[in-house]
Amino acid sequence: MQKIAVLSDIHGNIPALQAVLDDIQLRGIQTIYCLGDLVGKGPQPAESVDRIREACEVVVMGNWDHLMAKPNLDEDLLWHQRKLGDDRQQWLASLPFSYDFTMSGKRIRLFHASPVSVYTRVQPWDSMESRLAMFDNTQLTGSPADGAIPDMVGYGDIHNAYMQNLKGRTLFNVGSVGNPLDMPLASYAVLEGTLGSEHAAPFSIQQIRVPYDIEYAIRLAEQEAMPQLEPYSRELRTARYRGLKD
Repeated sequence: MQKIAVLSDIHGNIPALQAVLDDIQLRGIQTIYCLGDLVGKGPQPAESVDRIREACEVVVMGNWDHLMAKPNLDEDLLWHQRKLGDDRQQWLASLPFSYDFTMSGKRIRLFHASPVSVYTRVQPWDSMESRLAMFDNTQLTGSPADGAIPDMVGYGDIHNAYMQNLKGRTLFNVGSVGNPLDMPLASYAVLEGTLGSEHAAPFSIQQIRVPYDIEYAIRLAEQEAMPQLEPYSRELRTARYRGLKD
């Protein structure tokens, strides 16, 4: 049996990321996958990219990662791009859209937001049709030789951890490390099973919440004179959306 930690949406919040990485280490988990949005919103995008590159075996692209990798005229985005520098922006631009693997006989697909775009948002309360479409093979995800769709799909983007069984398939969201919008605790998931096996075997998904020093994270943003500081601080403290660019 192997364990994989799956995290997402760090958003430049290093105190939250460090708390999650410490928790992963305490659990003896050595394999970490990241579902994007390493940057944006928070004050330490460069450090976030560097830590994720070092810690994670798999990283897929998020909407903020995509934004950082292209020219823009928005002053708030330019602030984050200047922090990143050219080399990190180029690395973000090179990230894959999705990642497929098998575990305990289950075909699993991971991406940031949806199979059609890093910007297409799917919530747990959306229509059954929208949620079932998360299992579709698309031009961006690719399709296996037999055309089969995944048994399980995991994603980030909405900063709201949940798990649903939909007509025999499992849809789960790992929540957000650095900007949770369901409760003010860093969130990630752990998958446990037999990695790479196409044969049925015991399998589990665990959703984990980790406390971290929110006030310290806010002080770091203040020290950096970060744009959108007020809504960022409110979101960290309350885990409620306050109009910050997402």
